[in-house]
Amino acid sequence: MPSAPATAAKARPARKLSWRQFRAILRKDIVMELRTFEMLTSMGLYTLLTLAIYAIALSASGNGFDVRLIAAGLLWLAFIFTSMLGLNRSLVHEKDQGCLEALLLSPVDRPVIFFAKAVGNLIFLLIVQVFTVPLFFLMFLSSHAIGGQFWMIPLSLLVGAVGVAGVGTLLATISVNTRGRDFILAVLFVPLMYPLLLAAVGATSAGVLGGQSYVADFWRDMALAGGYDVIMLLAAYGLYEFVIGA
Repeated sequence: MPSAPATAAKARPARKLSWRQFRAILRKDIVMELRTFEMLTSMGLYTLLTLAIYAIALSASGNGFDVRLIAAGLLWLAFIFTSMLGLNRSLVHEKDQGCLEALLLSPVDRPVIFFAKAVGNLIFLLIVQVFTVPLFFLMFLSSHAIGGQFWMIPLSLLVGAVGVAGVGTLLATISVNTRGRDFILAVLFVPLMYPLLLAAVGATSAGVLGGQSYVADFWRDMALAGGYDVIMLLAAYGLYEFVIGA
């Protein structure tokens, strides 16, 4: 029977190997995107078109309408649909170029693939958010004062993006092997995102609107969003080995 020090010594190289595999997969995804900027460009253009549609739709509302009332919902609606585009493209490229099969044939733990893909998708989504939020404020909120505290908005966007990237990576892996992968991803993604979207919109709205109890409302919604992230990421971690090998 191996002793405790010997078991710990074996565990340390295994953790180092998993960390190296994680960094290699993540670096590969980032380098491939930096060579073409295909996914970031398509996500950015999609977001710009969405904001343009918002501007057209709100142009007839007049000056009496307070756009802050729906600002959080508009912002998250743009992020949700943009993220579906990016998540689908990230796995489709892997499938079409044979990288996914190569990863499955290599001695890499399936959860390592999941975390590397999820972190890569999170980085790309955060880049889109950094580009979109200032533009959204310039187009729609430049003449309106923020009722809450501004730091609440990026914090709520970050917590929401973690859940979107983690759950979206799992669902994109499920849908990539189907014929109607775009449709299947949307059908699976939107219902599962509803609890997170509800909490994230509430937290973002608390930062935009403020109010008497906006701080308590913000932390309540953040707790719900954080709980969703933890539960769903653990579920995705446990299921990914079966999903990617199906």
